[in-house]
Amino acid sequence: TGASELRQGWFERADGGTLFLDEIGELPLQAQVRLLRVLQDGSLERVGGQQPLHVDVRIVAATHRDLALMVQAKEFREDLWYRLAVFPIVLPPLRERKADIAALANHFAERAATRFGLHLVLPTDDDIVLLMAYHWPGNIRELGTVIDRAAILGDGKLLEVATALGVMPSESRSTVSLAATTHRATPSPQEITSLDEALRQHIVLALRATQGRIEGPKGAAKLLQINPHTLRAKMRKLKLDWSHYRE
Repeated sequence: TGASELRQGWFERADGGTLFLDEIGELPLQAQVRLLRVLQDGSLERVGGQQPLHVDVRIVAATHRDLALMVQAKEFREDLWYRLAVFPIVLPPLRERKADIAALANHFAERAATRFGLHLVLPTDDDIVLLMAYHWPGNIRELGTVIDRAAILGDGKLLEVATALGVMPSESRSTVSLAATTHRATPSPQEITSLDEALRQHIVLALRATQGRIEGPKGAAKLLQINPHTLRAKMRKLKLDWSHYRE
């Protein structure tokens, strides 16, 4: 870097403690060599320094990429992979643990209210249904972004979840019909499907998939991950008759 003064890096600051390395899969191969050296013998050099230092640091690393496949593709060092994979924890993507969405959405709504100085508004049951219908290719970070956007659009009065989801890229959307443009950050009012209509369409899809069954392990309520009584109440409100979807 051409630095003329000694600088204390993160490894030195974390000496005797734990250092979290996020998105380790994005680390260039040259930097992987330096990281491997630290993990192997605890040796490093300060920026602008020439004398090696020794540190004792526990590493916690995270990535959204498959490091094993990256090793096969020669994009990630195999020796570094084995050094890091002492105790791997595989966290399923958000789309595979939709039961967590409600709690996470509430958390992000509280964060958004504090961050933007808004009145706290939590997601409604209808909001949760829409959030559960989405594919979430960006996982929890994307959920946080959607809730932030919904809070800003609602201005502390409500969460504009349908509108917030409507501006996500079309290839990432679920089967919920949210007619919004993918080319503009702010869609026009004519391009937005009402929340009731979006909810209606998704419930209809669930009823068709379950042949009108409401309860049980193969029922629409289970598929939507909501209480059967809640589903029936929404169907009454939307004037949906389960018998129309019986084969």
